[in-house]
Amino acid sequence: MANRVSIEAEARPRAGKGAARATRRDGRVPGVIYGAREPATLISLDPRAVLRELHRGGWQSRLYEITVDGVATRALIRDVQHHPVSDTPLHVDFQRLATGETIRVDIPVHFENELASPGIKRGAVLNVVRHTVEVSADPDSIPEQFTADLTGLDFNDTIRWSNLLGTEGLRPVITDRDFVIATVSPPAKILEVAAEPGAGAAAPAAAAKAAPAKAAPAKAPAKKK
Repeated sequence: MANRVSIEAEARPRAGKGAARATRRDGRVPGVIYGAREPATLISLDPRAVLRELHRGGWQSRLYEITVDGVATRALIRDVQHHPVSDTPLHVDFQRLATGETIRVDIPVHFENELASPGIKRGAVLNVVRHTVEVSADPDSIPEQFTADLTGLDFNDTIRWSNLLGTEGLRPVITDRDFVIATVSPPAKILEVAAEPGAGAAAPAAAAKAAPAKAAPAKAPAKKK
């Protein structure tokens, strides 16, 4: 299960765009903690802490403890707004987690053992259909990632939900089928050959059949005696 990450935050007294801009001028990142039928808590964060988590990857499913004035709140990062040019974080939304409350969360899929896949060794491409899978989970049972083992997969083999490791006790949002996560797709050249078997041999025959027959040479007229 995912480890909890502790982040220290400061309370913000005021909401609104002007207050958020003032927070950024002070070198902090504005944020909010909402949910669990409690009033929203306005906070500001150290930008280094925010960037550290974003650069680690998998932050959508990581469990956080946000401490404000000595009070810790369990939460997930639900949204991060970025500057359109510099890509620096402008605002962070956290969802407060209540004990026993099931939530929806996207869990990233990690692919491993590519070198143990005969198909990939022969030039196949791993076509990833879903980089994350949305599941319903108890906050205390959220894994940091699912694992897809590619060992033994050949051309056109697939990884489905039922093949993922680390899904115990979790229910996917898609429940009507064993949906595809990724496919081992053959190289394009192999697909072209498979699509037109014997095309090379058939072409000359077709061309010969289509060619018009040569006309017989005309006979010279008989000489008059």
